[in-house]
Amino acid sequence: MTALSANFGLYGDLSTRMMSLAAGLGPHQEIYSIDESFIAVDGIRDVTARARRVRERILQWIDIPCGIGIGATKTLAKLANHVAKTAERKPGSYPGELAQVCNFADLPASDFDAVLVATNVEEIWGVGPSLTRQLNAEGITNALQVVQMDPAMARRRWSVVFERTVRELQGMACIAFEDAPAAKKEIACTRSFGWPVTKLEDLMEAVTSFASRAAEKLRKQDSHAGQVLVFLHTSPFRKTDRQYSRDIVVPLRKPTADTNLIAQAALLGLHAIYRPGYNFAKAGVMLLDLADALLEQHELNLDDPPEDRGSLMTAMDRLNRRYGRGTVVVGTAGTARPNRRWMMKQELKTPNYTTDWNELPVVRA
Repeated sequence: MTALSANFGLYGDLSTRMMSLAAGLGPHQEIYSIDESFIAVDGIRDVTARARRVRERILQWIDIPCGIGIGATKTLAKLANHVAKTAERKPGSYPGELAQVCNFADLPASDFDAVLVATNVEEIWGVGPSLTRQLNAEGITNALQVVQMDPAMARRRWSVVFERTVRELQGMACIAFEDAPAAKKEIACTRSFGWPVTKLEDLMEAVTSFASRAAEKLRKQDSHAGQVLVFLHTSPFRKTDRQYSRDIVVPLRKPTADTNLIAQAALLGLHAIYRPGYNFAKAGVMLLDLADALLEQHELNLDDPPEDRGSLMTAMDRLNRRYGRGTVVVGTAGTARPNRRWMMKQELKTPNYTTDWNELPVVRA
């Protein structure tokens, strides 16, 4: 086993490449997470064979193995994906022909039931540890028992969410397919520090950087924030250190995506919760009360003429995209970027093979 530091830029770039290749499976794609997506395959002939070709292409082009699950609903597709991966990693757990690509539509009813019997309830999407314990207490231990459950009873005894899960497993689509990702209701940027931080000046740099990154994400989804939460805490793992943890929510005068205004609110909160004499290990900024940027709150300005802050933020984002994140920053973020005490160590970070010309891998004959 080799321990490595996180390399978020590399992960994000490889994820984008993988998703672009996976999109070849069908006409519509919903990216669910950094390593997972749903793809509509309506009208695709021999979808199993096509899925195997797509998987081979991903493996050949970017050297990432993946599993593909195909089902009539999102929950069935997730379950099929679990079967595809488990059949390959744990031979004997499921039939070998279901490894890598599993299409439930190809299975006879008896074989499908056998797969469900071999699947524990905790492997069902949306069934967490608490619900698993409750179901097990009622003698419900495998996925087939959930499929055979009366949805109305599932709602009465547990919840409407579990009823939806039961109906999805029975082939009734209850979770809508989203071609475009829904706007986030909260946006956060948090980091653990590379070393203990004690000085307020260092924390101001960190919080300003976190607020700037969160504001950039906010503008990317065309939203405004109405409140800013900032938190600060020590490490619970350093038993000899004095422990401290606080957070505070700072309301904004009006909803905005302006980095300066968001950073000012975050720093106001930081000053309110900071206490000297502690070894702080982590801080973060979260943007709350998000709304579409088109829903703008106007106010009568009797003092200064209105400023075109939107154009300034757009120019800032463009420069940072073109020349690299952190090229243009708010002044309180500091200028000694490589030597910031609060930044993650990343001493074991792999090179940025796909995102930095100076770190391209060199192949010699």
